[in-house]
Amino acid sequence: MPKLGMEPLRRRALIDATISAIGERGALDVTMSQIAGRAGVSSALAHHYFGAKEELLQATMRHLLSELGTDLMTALRKADTPRARLSAVIAVNFSTHQFRAETVAAWLAFYVEAQKSPPMRRLLIVYARRLHSNLMSGLSAFLPRIEAIDTAETIAAMIDGFYIRRALKDGPADAVSAERLVEDYVELRLAR
Repeated sequence: MPKLGMEPLRRRALIDATISAIGERGALDVTMSQIAGRAGVSSALAHHYFGAKEELLQATMRHLLSELGTDLMTALRKADTPRARLSAVIAVNFSTHQFRAETVAAWLAFYVEAQKSPPMRRLLIVYARRLHSNLMSGLSAFLPRIEAIDTAETIAAMIDGFYIRRALKDGPADAVSAERLVEDYVELRLAR
């Protein structure tokens, strides 16, 4: 008989194992069996909770988005000015929690998967829209709309670029350098 209350714990263990496995391999070519083994559960139980591997990958992506959203909301509640909001968004994206090697590798793998998976593409669109909205909430206080949109797009591209470089182990791999470079760009744009 299954233990009551174990499902959320096992689902989370499987999601964590998925992030870890993707981080180690740098790709989505992990099997449900490998993920289940990492999580300490049977492959059958993994399939019971998530069905196919695609559903587990989507649940993992939703989990990463949820964690990022929670971290952002916490940081934005403390930001009392538009400039502080910008810095909060940038800082959260490069926080030790978000910029871990395995999390970055998972994001990169999900970007690749989104090229062929409509559900993954929809999740990435949600992420992109949230990032854009959060950046615009700070930028619109300083720049005309078109410039704010262009600046938000560039900041988002810089964040994504540093994630790619981190995953490929090319360029500044530390969060402090990446955050400083993005903040330098923001200062240049706001000083214009």
